[in-house]
Amino acid sequence: MNKSKLFFGIDISKDSFDVYGDSLGHKSYPNNKEGFKLFLKVLNSSSHCVMEATGCYHHKLSMFLYGKGIALSVLNPVVIKRFIQMKLKRVKTDKSDAFMIYNYALEQVLEPWEPEHAYIIRSKELLSLIQTYSRQSTALKNKLHALENRGHGRSVPVTSILRQLRQLKKERRLLEDELESLIKSNEPKLFSRLTTIPGIGKKTAVLMMVSTSNFKTFDSYRQVSSFLGLAPNERSSGSSIRGKSRISKTGDGLLRNHLFMCSFTACIHNPQCKALYDRIVAKGKSKKLALIAVCNKLIKQAFAIAKSGLPYDSDYAMN
Repeated sequence: MNKSKLFFGIDISKDSFDVYGDSLGHKSYPNNKEGFKLFLKVLNSSSHCVMEATGCYHHKLSMFLYGKGIALSVLNPVVIKRFIQMKLKRVKTDKSDAFMIYNYALEQVLEPWEPEHAYIIRSKELLSLIQTYSRQSTALKNKLHALENRGHGRSVPVTSILRQLRQLKKERRLLEDELESLIKSNEPKLFSRLTTIPGIGKKTAVLMMVSTSNFKTFDSYRQVSSFLGLAPNERSSGSSIRGKSRISKTGDGLLRNHLFMCSFTACIHNPQCKALYDRIVAKGKSKKLALIAVCNKLIKQAFAIAKSGLPYDSDYAMN
């Protein structure tokens, strides 16, 4: 812990944010410009603010503090949740959460936060809307399936659903084109290099770049795999507990699904991926397990290409 720092734990919601600091105690402010200015009055050059990434609610405050030159760390909410569980705390209020975030800051090493590029923020907004439309499309397809199995045929509800599905498909295509155009205009070289990987198509390359912010915040491909929910979770203890290993399925489900579909192509056209798949299947493992391993291999190749600045080379053995 840096004793020269004055830490402030912040729990933020839609209308207000609660702050706990050693010199301040607990205080609540409105989540608007007036509240930001009031909070700024208690801060100085030694202050370090710590908050959770709570959807869109933390964005304005974090940008305000960053613009004022205040040291800031924005944490994954899961990290704070696990920290609170570790401390065996049962009370959960905005006040108590601010206090626990403050305590986390006292005990842990904090990474400084910097805002993402404007085009990445816009890309994530487009991606979020694409995912929303995809979920709506899935819900409508399930409803359509139920109606058709009841013998509704070309009834008014069926016609309405079909019309909505066509519109959602059209909107998704427009958003995907806009997203691809945005990425190409800002990171054309990285986009081109990623698409040289056999098995990685344009859509997957775009999704990968947006979800990982061009891999800039990751130190290894294993961190990317964990972030996307493709890292295996082994459950075993002693001689009695032998749980089945599964992937965590956290992170971007859309990208995870795209990578899984890419793994089929990679098993045919990507030499390293094909060798990995054949080796795992030859050991008697399931094909699904082998395909997940191929997904992680694709992530490893993409990470190496992003960090090295080189295109894919089929003769280069990536160990």
